[in-house]
Amino acid sequence: MIIKSIELADYRNYEGLRLQFGSGVNIFYGDNAQGKTNILEAVFVSATTKSHRGSRDRELIRFDREEAHIRTMIEKNGLEHKIDMHLRKFSTKGIAVDGQKIRKASELIGLLKVVFFSPEDLSIIKDGPSARRRFIDIELCQLDQSYLYHLNQYNKVLMNRNKLLKDLYYDNSLYDSLDVWDEQLVRYGRRVIERRERFILELNGIINRIHRNLSGGKENLYLGYEPDVRADFFEKKLKEGRERDLKLKQTCTGPHKDDCIFSIDGCDIRRYGSQGQQRTAALALKLSEIELVKRVSHDTPVLLLDDVLSELDSSRQNYLLESIGEIQTIITCTGLEEFINRRFEVNKVFKVVNGTVSVEN
Repeated sequence: MIIKSIELADYRNYEGLRLQFGSGVNIFYGDNAQGKTNILEAVFVSATTKSHRGSRDRELIRFDREEAHIRTMIEKNGLEHKIDMHLRKFSTKGIAVDGQKIRKASELIGLLKVVFFSPEDLSIIKDGPSARRRFIDIELCQLDQSYLYHLNQYNKVLMNRNKLLKDLYYDNSLYDSLDVWDEQLVRYGRRVIERRERFILELNGIINRIHRNLSGGKENLYLGYEPDVRADFFEKKLKEGRERDLKLKQTCTGPHKDDCIFSIDGCDIRRYGSQGQQRTAALALKLSEIELVKRVSHDTPVLLLDDVLSELDSSRQNYLLESIGEIQTIITCTGLEEFINRRFEVNKVFKVVNGTVSVEN
């Protein structure tokens, strides 16, 4: 899988931009705050319908404009596909694939698979559980349409149940409807828990080997799933916690509280690991993500590296770059020295200056 081109109109700081990508390594370099990350973000939006930064659609649109467009051409299994995305400031986005409008954003996800790696990802180990859940959800939604459906349904039911818990404070006559939402929450939540458990098991079979290579064979990394509740106990725990939920006016049990553990030789590195151990584990996690996508989809994802090399020491930089292999990669950085010094094979180089992109080779 490769991205052949992308065209932006009134997106972030780009009034108009059209880029042709090479099938190997593409580098965008320039000073900070010039618009390099915006290009990677547009690719990520094309793949997932959402910004990796968590930005709302209206924040992606160029200042003083009401609409923005992203048009992405990809090649997958020898066939070309066109993804058109129409972002609107005051209404929902419009999406078309190969000229056909799609009803739901979920119909797009999985067509273009990407792995995004930024300096923020190096903190995924020490950050709160929500960062690790987000990692799991982004990856699984690209790989498994049924998971995407069950997660979306779970989140909708959770939102409605939480609203009901607040409404019950003023109107007790609604109490019986709580059973209806509980039944749906358990139905979809069990599927989410079971798929996450399988995903972590699959990932754990890959990550230790990569981590041992990164650590020179000195450490063994274990990745484990820490569900808030096991799937078969979800219904029971939800009922037992109902009075607490009513008191707090929110749902306190379910996969929206899940986490995963990273341990080295029995030590939980989320809490007790050094910064070096946490960063190495985060890098191993991202590299494992690439390998898992290959295994499950029988295709290669597009790798997006957002100024991450400057955050890694030379040995981790080398391992990451050597791991790229045949994957189409789009890299942002402030300078080309690290690539020139390593005589790294680069297909295309782009210079970015204040929203203007020029091709240098």
